[in-house]
Amino acid sequence: MIHPDTEVRFISPEKGYGVVATKLIPKGTITWVQDDLDRVFKRSELHSLNPFIRSHLHKYSFTNRHGDLVLCWDHGKFVNHSFNPSCFSTPYDFEIAIRDIHPGEELTDDYGYLNLEEPFSCIDENTDRKTVYPDDILRYHQQWDALLLEHAREVLKLDQALLDLVPKKTWCEYISAVYNPSKMRSILECYYQPEPLLNGMAQR
Repeated sequence: MIHPDTEVRFISPEKGYGVVATKLIPKGTITWVQDDLDRVFKRSELHSLNPFIRSHLHKYSFTNRHGDLVLCWDHGKFVNHSFNPSCFSTPYDFEIAIRDIHPGEELTDDYGYLNLEEPFSCIDENTDRKTVYPDDILRYHQQWDALLLEHAREVLKLDQALLDLVPKKTWCEYISAVYNPSKMRSILECYYQPEPLLNGMAQR
């Protein structure tokens, strides 16, 4: 479930629709939690889907660590990519705001940790990265882990609107890791490797 203080708006002809904040969403806010209404498709199911449905599923879903396609039931599926994202995924099946997100500002993710099946060319944001690659998480996981750890304590300071959706065991594990950083799970756990990589990296 996406944070309640959000809505879908048309962003631009290049981006199409996206998700924006309707109120201030402070840094450290849990902005999305995978819940029981999200539909999880096994890869073995895909061949039986209508091709039109299958194409939309690939467009609006993400691939989890098991290789399953996860389709968000709400407008979480409209969150756009950015190399300077306002939100970031964790290996605990929830995302957090890594800066204050002001009313009208877009909630964005780095698609580099969503297990894309092929490279994704993006709108130029004047960043070093110009394309999302399927193996980005292998290249940047240490940097991303440090980013998540930097903001972890902020998560515990706030009243979280979506906290009831986080399993208690998961939340206790996260709290323990915040105060014992060596226990913090790596975002690398989110990676799905469909087949062995050549020379340790996907070929480009």
